Amino acid sequence: MLLWIALIIGVLVVAGLSIYAGILLSRLRQQNKGIAKNQKKRLNYLHESIETIAKAMQQDQCPLSEGCIRIAVLLDNLPDAERHNFGKRWPSIHELYERIKHMPTHDARKEFPKKEIRKMDFERERFEVELEQPIKEDLQALMVWVKEERVKHG
Repeated sequence: MLLWIALIIGVLVVAGLSIYAGILLSRLRQQNKGIAKNQKKRLNYLHESIETIAKAMQQDQCPLSEGCIRIAVLLDNLPDAERHNFGKRWPSIHELYERIKHMPTHDARKEFPKKEIRKMDFERERFEVELEQPIKEDLQALMVWVKEERVKHG
């Protein structure tokens, strides 16, 4: 009789643990689906943002320097950015970014004397003129890549 009680208790414990494990596994699957959905939304947002900025740059609605800064940062935020080697893929975009990333923007500009701001603006504009054509070529290739990525990650 004691053996039967121990056996029944053992079966109940195993059944309870199995149910608990099933509940935890179900929660884990839901959590993983949520993470995957959020990652897909983030990736789509990054691709859409890159595409929008690139189009604006192509249509001269966005200064090349501003667009290059924004695109370079967005590309760096993509998963596996190092593996894709974006700097070598679109060298002109990254070259302009590297040349001007130290320059102050927005409120930080107000902390500099006007003469220094004019000097930096002149330098930035010179870089934009120098790199305009290669940047526009990079933008064409970038747009093709973004469209392929959006199809791939659907």
